[in-house]
Parts: sequence; structure tokens; C-alpha cells
Amino acid sequence: MKHRSKLFSLLLAIVMVLAMVPATAFATEGEKTITIIATSDLHGNIWGYSYEDNAETTNNGMARVYNYVQQVRAENPNTILIDGGDTIQGTIMTDDLYTPNPELEHPVIAAMNYMGYDAMTLGNHEFNWGIPTMKAVLAQADFPMLSANVKNADGTPVTGSGYTIIDRAGVKVAVIGVTTPNVPIWDGGKAGIDELTYGAADKAVKEAIAEIGDKADIIMVDAHMGMFAEFDEEGGADSGNKIIETNPEIDALYVGHMHITVNEKAGNTIVGGARNGGREIVRYDFVLDKDNNIVSSSVDMVDYEPSADIRDMAIVKEAQDKTIAFVTGAGGEDGEGGGSALGTTTAKFQPFDEIATLPEGKLQDTAVMDLINKIQLEASGADVSAAALFKDTSDLPEGAINYGNIFDIYKFDNTLYRVTVTGAELKAYMEWAANCYNQWEEGDINISFDPEYPGYLYDMFAGVDYEIDLSQPKGQRIVNVMFKGAPLQDDQTLTLAVNNYRYSSGLKAQKLVSGTREWESAEAIRTMIVKYFEENSPVAPEVDNNWRITGVDLNKDDPRRAELIALINAGKLAAPYAESYNLADYDELIELAGGPLVKYAPLVYIYQIF
Repeated sequence: MKHRSKLFSLLLAIVMVLAMVPATAFATEGEKTITIIATSDLHGNIWGYSYEDNAETTNNGMARVYNYVQQVRAENPNTILIDGGDTIQGTIMTDDLYTPNPELEHPVIAAMNYMGYDAMTLGNHEFNWGIPTMKAVLAQADFPMLSANVKNADGTPVTGSGYTIIDRAGVKVAVIGVTTPNVPIWDGGKAGIDELTYGAADKAVKEAIAEIGDKADIIMVDAHMGMFAEFDEEGGADSGNKIIETNPEIDALYVGHMHITVNEKAGNTIVGGARNGGREIVRYDFVLDKDNNIVSSSVDMVDYEPSADIRDMAIVKEAQDKTIAFVTGAGGEDGEGGGSALGTTTAKFQPFDEIATLPEGKLQDTAVMDLINKIQLEASGADVSAAALFKDTSDLPEGAINYGNIFDIYKFDNTLYRVTVTGAELKAYMEWAANCYNQWEEGDINISFDPEYPGYLYDMFAGVDYEIDLSQPKGQRIVNVMFKGAPLQDDQTLTLAVNNYRYSSGLKAQKLVSGTREWESAEAIRTMIVKYFEENSPVAPEVDNNWRITGVDLNKDDPRRAELIALINAGKLAAPYAESYNLADYDELIELAGGPLVKYAPLVYIYQIF
């Protein structure tokens, strides 16, 4: 490799503040500094706006990213901007108004063109509408699309090329794009999906490096996958770690898809990853000629205001106004376009959280989940239904309901399947879902969640009664499963309603069921929910409490628990999620919080009631 002929050393800066240092500060006379800014999983968030809440956000969006990009370019003109995919999907604007209509100018692509992106790797969500729609939307880009491992029947990349070489100040930077090969698991059967091949990422990178030869000074891999395998645990076809293992000569790896911060060094390769929605970017600084120092650090967009240049773009302003009108029903007659005339509720559907940020919606049965499962059961005619609370705060408010409220409780454009399962298979599926919890220990005052299991993997079930015993380890928690008033037998046969994503990536990928889908809905589950409100309003929250957590004693009668909860809710102690507070640590926790907070104790009661 051309870039290997130079003296090579590595300097990893983990401290985030280093990313704020001008790139030119690293270089001395005669050196060249190349800066790469990487985004991924923007999920259509241009403005920095939550359409389901009809409110601006404070720490994300492409407009904020552009503000930072402009600053860096002013410091170092030798800056490259790349994206790691999952870009044209994820908001009401993209999913309902623009991406399904590729004949329209796409505001996300227009914004990326304006921002001066140099390359983008395909994410799995680019494939959601099939290949013709994906190609039509992405053809609007003024920069190359990359995916070295997703290929046409003739062996050529579906994007035309799997890599691009970018020149900055005479320095050649090769950016190789690879996409998680699991696309067919989620979108198989959609237009053109099954006509492509989805190869191992590490092998595709190796082939691209061989083709690049000595044409590049820096090798960068832009991978839409996490560091660890999602499905191919043995082969690592969908693993960033496997890319590095097979190709240790690459200088930098950017990983997306998992929506988490990554900032580490693997061998001689610097690895970065950013949170989704434009909340973070990753910055790499390469100093060449004398030494080759590479610095990678994530930068949080909370410190940046949205760029007026992006928000003032005609297409962006039009898309923003059009989406808000669609959500609120403004400009439509009788709620046309998803307005408040969708229906009404008689009360809110989620209980208040006893402990701040610890979602009661995953600790007890709620009206939100019972509503979704009820609609799925009615539509499918199945015996049992499974659904997830995709976002911890998802709720339906009291009063008028608009499309944004429906999107809030069901964000994804999934269809519904019905599949025949045995009692044993259903219990195995339920055990898999219950892996999201940590095991309860004596003295714990709260239930907590395993951070290795994202919340969207936790399904709750209707049509059966059951208990989750959290005193037991994973795989042994589902007990007392009852179906139609009798214990569910392992050899019983029943039908299950489940969304297409969970069927493919859960039931089949995890080998939980042997049956295949026998029915698929003609419309999305979200559309079913919309129709339910149109036909049944006002809708009252109903909870049948068909499941509960057992095997825990949260010490609710111990006054020390109330004191710790008061400290948590007052912000004196970090809110628990991935771990539990334990009474054995009470004295240490009180000291950590700066002393007791008796005067705030009533706030716990107020918080729960109002």
C-alpha cells in the first residue's frame, strides 16, 4: 500500500475535547492534515425536530451538524464529509411524504448536497421501499453511494462502485462502503431485494483494497454495522471487528447501525461510531508526511445551534411545513392528512414513571400495548399477539389524537404476519423477549434493563396470561403461562400475530419457530391504528393486566427506598436504567447525593399523581 511506505505511528485521543482543537493545531511545517467528519443513522432528521411531539429538539439534526462542519472547514479546508447510511428513513417527513414518492425532490438528499457530502454508504433502511425506489431517491445525490458487498447478479456493486477516492491537498483518501448483509432478513420480498447478493463485509473490503492498490494514502472503511455480529456470530459477515481482523491495514473504521458512541483503537485501526439522528458526529484527523497521527473522537451536537443555511433552503422549509401540516391536519378538511380528527381518547394511556427515566411501560402491562395487541389480534384473527414499546416515552395523550401521536406509539412501517407456533415455541419467544431485564438481587429498589438488549426487542404479549420471574436467570423466567384459562402445553398449536420485522429478525433469525407466515396484512400496522381511532373514538385506555413481573421485592415499605427515589427524581442521584440501586449501598448513596433530601420527599407522591 502506498500509505504504508511512510513512517507510521498512531495517537488515540479519547478525551472528547480534543475533537474541538483545530485540525491545523496538530500539524507542523511541511505536514498536511486531513480531517474526516462522519455521520450515520440520521434517519431523516434535517431540522432537529420531533414531529410526533410537534416540538424542536435541542441536540440533534442535520442543521446542527452543518454548523459544526462549517466550523471545521474554516479551520481546515482539507475536510471530508461522509455518511454511514440509514439516512432517508425514520421521520414522518421521510416515511409518509417523500421517500415513498421518489418523483419528488427529496429534502434529505437536497440538504446533503448543500452540505457538501463526499460519499454515503447504504444503510439497511435505504432498502425499505425496494430497489427501484431506493435508486430513484439516491440518484438525486451529487456524491457517490457506496456498498461494496451488495451486488447485482453480474457481480457489480448495486451502487455502481464499492469505494471512492477523494483528493485533498494531494492526499488520496479511499473510502470503502459496506452495508450490513442482513437486509434480506428485514426486507426480503420487496421489489428487487432478492435479486441482489449480500456478501460478507470483511471479504468485500479485502477485494476493494486489492483493487485500490497503491492509489490511496489513507484507507477508510465506512460500515453500516456494529462492531459485533448481529446475526452471523460465527462468521462475522456483519461485524466491524471481523473487517479489522481480515484487513488490519485499514487506517480508520466508522461503524453505524447500532446508534451508540464508539471511540476506540483496534490494532492499528482507529474506530469511531456516533449516536443517531445527528446527535453526534465522529471526527478523524490524519497528519501526514512527517508522522501519521490519527485522532478520533465523537462530538456531541448539543453545543451547536442549527444552521440557518440548512433551515432556509426552500426544499427544507417546504418539507418542514408540509410535514407539520400533515401531522396536525392544518390545511386539510376534517383532519385530512392525519390531523386531530383522527379521533380522541378519554385519558392518557401510560402510567407515570415512579422513578424518573425508568419506563413503567416496560415494567407493567399498559393501555398502549394492550391497544396495539388488540388491533393486531382483530386484524389477524390470531390467538396470541406480540408487540413492542419502541420508545420508552411513547404515549397517547388525553383528548384529540393526530398522526404524530400514532407515529409516536408505532414508529415503524411494519406489516402484520400470522404464523402457527407450538406452546413450546411461544414460550421460547417469550423467554427471548424477557432477556431485556437484569436479574433482581436482594435489596434492589428497582428493576433494571440489560443495555445489551435494546428496548425495541422487548415484546409484550396478549392472548395469554403469564408471569416473568426476575429472580431467575435469562432463559428461565417465563412461568405460569395460561391460554384460555388453562396451562399452555408445549405441544399445543396456536396462531401468533407478529410484525414482519420481528418475524424475520427474531423468530426466524433466532430459530425460535419452525412455522412460516400463513397470512400477511395488506396495510401497515400503523394504518390499522389510524383506522381504529377513526372508527372507535373516543377510545378509553384499557388494561387487562395479563402479565406481571414476579420474584422481586422492591422494598416498597422501607423508608430508605422512598428517600433514594426522591434523590433520583430530584436529580441528586443518576437515574437508574442499566443497573439497580440497592439498599446495601444506602449510606454511600446518601453521601454521594450530598445528604438526605427529606424536604423533597413529597415530590415523589406529586410526581406519581400528576
